[in-house]
Amino acid sequence: MDRRTMLAKASGSAAAADSAFAKYANAALPKRAAVAAGLEPYAGAWDKRHASHVLRRVLFGYSKADLDLALTLSPGACVDALLDAPAESLPPPISTDANDTGVAVGQTWTTAAYDGNFNGTRQRSLQNWWMALILGQKFSLREKMILFWHNHLATELDVVGDPRYAYLHQLLLRKNVMGNFKDLVRQITVDPAMLQYLNGDSNTNANPNENYGRELQELFTVGKGPEIAAGNYTNYTEEDVKAAARVLTGWRDVRDTPTAEFQEKKHDAKDKAFSAAYGNTVIAGRTGPDAGAAELDDLIAMIFAQAETARYFCRKLYRYFVYYAIDATVEANVIAPLADQLVKAGFEVKPVLATLFKSAHFHDAANMGCQIKTPVDVVAGTLRQLAIPLPDGSDPVKQYALMALMVGEAARMQQEIGNPPNVAGWSAYYQNPVFYEVWINSDTLPRRVQFTDKLASAKGYGYYTDKSFLSADVLALANATSKPGTVDALVSDLAAILYPITLTDVQIKYLKDVMLAGVPEYEWGVEWDDYAAAPTDPLKIKPVETRLRALFGAMMQMAEFQLC
Repeated sequence: MDRRTMLAKASGSAAAADSAFAKYANAALPKRAAVAAGLEPYAGAWDKRHASHVLRRVLFGYSKADLDLALTLSPGACVDALLDAPAESLPPPISTDANDTGVAVGQTWTTAAYDGNFNGTRQRSLQNWWMALILGQKFSLREKMILFWHNHLATELDVVGDPRYAYLHQLLLRKNVMGNFKDLVRQITVDPAMLQYLNGDSNTNANPNENYGRELQELFTVGKGPEIAAGNYTNYTEEDVKAAARVLTGWRDVRDTPTAEFQEKKHDAKDKAFSAAYGNTVIAGRTGPDAGAAELDDLIAMIFAQAETARYFCRKLYRYFVYYAIDATVEANVIAPLADQLVKAGFEVKPVLATLFKSAHFHDAANMGCQIKTPVDVVAGTLRQLAIPLPDGSDPVKQYALMALMVGEAARMQQEIGNPPNVAGWSAYYQNPVFYEVWINSDTLPRRVQFTDKLASAKGYGYYTDKSFLSADVLALANATSKPGTVDALVSDLAAILYPITLTDVQIKYLKDVMLAGVPEYEWGVEWDDYAAAPTDPLKIKPVETRLRALFGAMMQMAEFQLC
């Protein structure tokens, strides 16, 4: 698929746009230039292009300070710094709803009693809290990895129905963000949010519920594999789903606490026989208060003993951080050795991420600029790259008001944090053959452009609680380039920041024409020098700012800005 052509053609009426998307979207997986490089350490140039590539993939947008820091380090040391995720000490989300009779404004609802009347506002509070963490991210993979886990082990706020459960679920992901995959799956299985989401709370010996037993295998761990016959998916069978459900009987969430507990009287204490896909393993039925935990441990051990579990997980990492097309060469040179490393490391994820991000494969030119930005990348990444000042946590009510706008913008672009469309997560990571292209359609592309247009405009995106504006400081951004008074250098420097791929000469000329609006190039130099000599003079600021806002608006409207 030609991403540039697809994005450029998707304009005009909705009908025309839909026609353009249908024409240019994948009908089959694309055949790109073979990437022979594997997991050997990258030994090439460490320059702005390669450092920016790493930062684009592991952060939601990067600042100039982030790039400057990366360039002071070696490629390996940069990755190590990004993977360093010290324990967090985060203030919990708070209430901003004056009508919430159970929690005062500015106080946390996470320890309050459950009150279904205020689920909606407390859920939105959690989303606003999360968006603030994304926008305030440090030089760390933490926030990007949190969203990976949220997509891979998906739950939906609207289905879970208890914001306290969703908050505890977030804390569980954060505690294990770059930890052990196997341990996290074990903990997720009896997490109150997951018990509610996939009906584990109603899974009893009298009425086994297969929802979680199915998704545990199909989506979270081993994957289906090619279907051999009805009910036989290569890596497990329908009988294995039923057996897993029986293993997991007796667990329920306790809303008053909120916690999870095991109820022995509702547990199926008989032996559970699995298929040949699992080597005909039999998990012995148990009785007693520890029966549920013991059988769960056996189930997790059995699933993680399958070679395909590590490979399936490494493909998910690859599609999230590198590219969606996995051919035979990538499978052999990247996926298989990463999976081997994951198993040898006892399913510790951090070493695997380090190997991937430090690899020659990750830095191959074919893997640069090949992703379409997620909506969260568009929203949070643009705000961060444009260095737009945001309210800090000193006034959380004011902060949450702005975060609500940002959560809403990403949701309108079809990625609402906390509410993926289903248990499989967002289809951009699994919908063959379109994958990332699902982010772009006749509704979402205009919304992306409208969002960036507002940030580039003089009046900015809109208001937040103190009636001040949210917009890019284009003068500061220009001042940070090497030669802001020279049109070619200015456009070239900004293009290197905003785009992951090199623009053509025709595109550079277009951007210069937009900025100059018919005046000769030397006129910009004069205007800039006049401004530089009197940077507080409104008469000197206005012509420079007007041209820069036009330039930034045009740059963020280009197809290349949607790439990562």
